[in-house]
Amino acid sequence: MRLLRLPTILLLTGLLGLVGCTAHQPVPLYQLDNGNAEIPSQTQGVSVLLGPVSVADYLQRESLLQRQNDGSLLAADDARWAGNLAGDIDQLLLRQLAWRLDSQRTVLAPTSAEFKPDVQVLLNIIRLDSGPSHPAVLEAQWRLLDRSGQLRDSHLLRLEEAHSGTTADQVQAQSRLLRQLAQRLAAAIEPLRNQPIAEAPKPTPAPQRAAKPQAAEPKIPLVAPTRSSGEVLRF
Repeated sequence: MRLLRLPTILLLTGLLGLVGCTAHQPVPLYQLDNGNAEIPSQTQGVSVLLGPVSVADYLQRESLLQRQNDGSLLAADDARWAGNLAGDIDQLLLRQLAWRLDSQRTVLAPTSAEFKPDVQVLLNIIRLDSGPSHPAVLEAQWRLLDRSGQLRDSHLLRLEEAHSGTTADQVQAQSRLLRQLAQRLAAAIEPLRNQPIAEAPKPTPAPQRAAKPQAAEPKIPLVAPTRSSGEVLRF
């Protein structure tokens, strides 16, 4: 009996070890792909302030979401984002804009008060997701402010990108959508590169009050000497 029990015990031990190894398998982590963005060469190019960049609340998580056929979203069990997705979006767009505008003076908000941008980009990422049988979709809105803080452009767009269905290809498709967004943003910023520098308004001189007319002095009549018609008597 002891000889019969030994194989059974070994079999159970092997199964438990296999289950333990399966449960502790590492989950793949994914990052957005920045593409072939190069370091810009111009140190005195157009100055751009990117941000604030707001990302939809449902994307504020580590799980990589999958769009289902009924439109719902499920967190993938076998995939995670390697870090904060909103931070990855910021860095991808920053590198892409700096490269496409060829400007080292492209910074991410918030920044110091001494930095005076030629253009500020206010960006809202409304949607960024995909699914095994659904294309990658990006919906976003941007607003561009000039040096004086005036609104110069506002645009709402929706982009789609096909993929093969695998998780890795979905991440690549989402990365391509963000690079397309950066390309369109750079094209919208270009017309503001050589905007005239607004002159400081000159102070308006205070209106001068009209001088009060001086009162005319009373005229004193001149008294002429009176000639006497009398005779002068000499003795």
